[in-house]
Amino acid sequence: MARVEPVEITEDGLLLRPWRAADADAVHRACQDPDIQRWTTVPRPYLPEHAHDFVTGKASAAWADGTGAPFAVCDAATGELLASCGLVSIDRGLGSGEVGYWTAPWARDRGVAVRATRAVARWAFDALKLRRLIWQAEVGNHASRLVALRAGFRIEGELRLAHPAVNGRPEGWIGSLFPGEVPAVGEPGPAGRGTLEARRAAVFGRPQPTLFAAAGAIELRLRPMEERDLDNIVTTCRDPQTIAWTTVPAPYEREHAEGFKRDFAEAAWARGTGAYFTIADGDDRYVGSVDLRISKADPLNSDVGFMTAPHARGRGYLPAALGALTAWGFTTLGLARIEWRALAGNTASRRVAEKAGFAFEGTARGVLPTRDGRGDAWVAALLAEDLA
Repeated sequence: MARVEPVEITEDGLLLRPWRAADADAVHRACQDPDIQRWTTVPRPYLPEHAHDFVTGKASAAWADGTGAPFAVCDAATGELLASCGLVSIDRGLGSGEVGYWTAPWARDRGVAVRATRAVARWAFDALKLRRLIWQAEVGNHASRLVALRAGFRIEGELRLAHPAVNGRPEGWIGSLFPGEVPAVGEPGPAGRGTLEARRAAVFGRPQPTLFAAAGAIELRLRPMEERDLDNIVTTCRDPQTIAWTTVPAPYEREHAEGFKRDFAEAAWARGTGAYFTIADGDDRYVGSVDLRISKADPLNSDVGFMTAPHARGRGYLPAALGALTAWGFTTLGLARIEWRALAGNTASRRVAEKAGFAFEGTARGVLPTRDGRGDAWVAALLAEDLA
């Protein structure tokens, strides 16, 4: 593959230049950061020799053999190292390259990665005449996703990662950018500060929180699902009432609960599409589950679901937990409408929803799956203004 001639780029307060041996100490210091170690494939532990090998060997080799174009991103005025950004791969035959970046912890919240990615993209299209850039990140890396969106990338879906991070998810987001789509210098671009996308990236980019609710004298905790909850979930999903009004597998086995935790609860938080909570009593014992699922069609709408452990029914736990969850959805996620649906005739579920403030709206015919086909659903909703 043809050599890519190293260059320097100055744009929007940044200097992007090839790596130097003198950068090794700063790279080593930056790569001690837990976020860089969590979301990238840098060695763990990251040792001084790793940094030295990168700046003196791997980076220069990528330029020389034409397989990449790695830049040190520095402050244009002071020369301080701020980030790493560049093309981690180049395919001349396809006219395509892949962008990669990290920001040093001392340089975050200044738009460095966005400005650097835009500069690299402009150079790749203008100087290298590439026809497309792609971006990939592990599902759950909302900070990287937000950078990509603000740099103009269109997020187009998911694919299984060829080189997932240690203990990371195997799925990755993928996006693409074409010539003419890079925002101009100074333009906010998509997902700018204050947008719904940015707001939710800040929420889902952190660990799932614990919420609190009071049912009489009992303080309830809504917390992420844990391994110790699974046996109680199995018991709840084997209960005749749960089987009658849901489509949980029957018989319900431990492997179903494990798959639910991994593929629904944890995956929804990673993707930013919803939040699944265990409801725990004052002794932190499982008494039920409640979840909020953001609509794919309208990100201001969501659905709720819930179930109560048989031993905890009739104690007011679910209305209290549902109230806490919906308040969090409106105030933290910026939702406008939260909808409850249940098979027509499920009076216990309807009582929970109405006690939590949901207004009954009617019956939707044939809208929910059942064990025998399709069934009518009762529908109720809570709006953001209802909180007043």
